[in-house]
Amino acid sequence: MILVALVLVGLCLGSFVNALVWRTHQQSTAKTNKKRREFSISRGRSMCPHCKHSLAARDLVPVLSWLELRGRCRYCNKSISWQYPVVELSMAVLYCVSYLYWPYEFGWVGALQFIVWLGILVLLMALFVYDLHWMLLPNSLVYTLLGLVGLQTIIGLASGVPDVWFVLNLILGSIALGGVFWLLFQVSGGAWIGGGDVRLGFAIGLLAGSLINSVLLLFIASLLGTVVSLPLILQGKKASHKVPFGPFLITATVIVYLFGASINSWYQGLLFVAVF
Repeated sequence: MILVALVLVGLCLGSFVNALVWRTHQQSTAKTNKKRREFSISRGRSMCPHCKHSLAARDLVPVLSWLELRGRCRYCNKSISWQYPVVELSMAVLYCVSYLYWPYEFGWVGALQFIVWLGILVLLMALFVYDLHWMLLPNSLVYTLLGLVGLQTIIGLASGVPDVWFVLNLILGSIALGGVFWLLFQVSGGAWIGGGDVRLGFAIGLLAGSLINSVLLLFIASLLGTVVSLPLILQGKKASHKVPFGPFLITATVIVYLFGASINSWYQGLLFVAVF
């Protein structure tokens, strides 16, 4: 029953992610306050991104409405991107995977952290999609993410009396990841990496929870980026096909948060075998 509930919640919040991404972009390009209010996240009506027709309840059922309409708007018949059902299904999968592989005990602290984590996943997915579309990481989403990550950290610290090294490790993880991106940003004048990546680095570095996890996160993100970018470079498409780094960072963040301890244990086991 818990998994069924998580699938339903994930589908609904995946639909919200699609709306959040589109409305955030519309607000960023709106030239008047009236237009910005029209695309308000909290008060705006759901609408077709093409004809702006208000959507009825039957148009908003995650995945099923898209399938029923064969990926087209009911009112203007223009194509609705496959992004919508993919994001909705991805959120449902992420929620179920997070529950099945939750790295903490499900006491009151673990349960609170899990609930906050579900909110963090909403923002991570929104940033993932936004960066893919426009190669930007909006401050409004990054700062909200930082707030939720801070809350997650406070809940974890409140579960007991943390030692000095534990707190220092948290801070080092955030500073190390964000600091690397800040240095790259300064050296390249923003050509290699964007300011949004720097702010995201501090947030996910804190979420990683330790210096070693931040290093692992950066390694996985770089590896994923290399795997995706290398074929484009070999085909001579590097200049015309820029690849945003945010999605790789976000994917690596989810992997490290859920499986970081297992990956580190596995790697330490390999080192032990290699030495002895």
